[in-house]
Amino acid sequence: MKTARIYQQDQLAGILEARDDGSYRFTYAPEFRGEPVSLTMPTNQTVWEFPQFPAPLEGLLPEGVQLDGLLRIRKLDRRDLFGQLLAVGHDVVGSLRIEAAK
Repeated sequence: MKTARIYQQDQLAGILEARDDGSYRFTYAPEFRGEPVSLTMPTNQTVWEFPQFPAPLEGLLPEGVQLDGLLRIRKLDRRDLFGQLLAVGHDVVGSLRIEAAK
């Protein structure tokens, strides 16, 4: 299982988990009181389950020639959306920041 910390305006919003079965789980941090990670993922629900990569986060990933460059430079598989998210996590549109959890 792979995990990432997602920050909203420099405050830890929660943890994204990529599970071995291909599903994903996002859990808001108990102390988080900021804006939701996505308008489609309000904070009144603590845990979000996804059968595949979460669409709200997929929208943060590069496309076209930028994606091709990222895949080539970072030697990532085109299907590794979690790896792509970690690779661009410090430079995504909006107020989010994504880091690999250690």
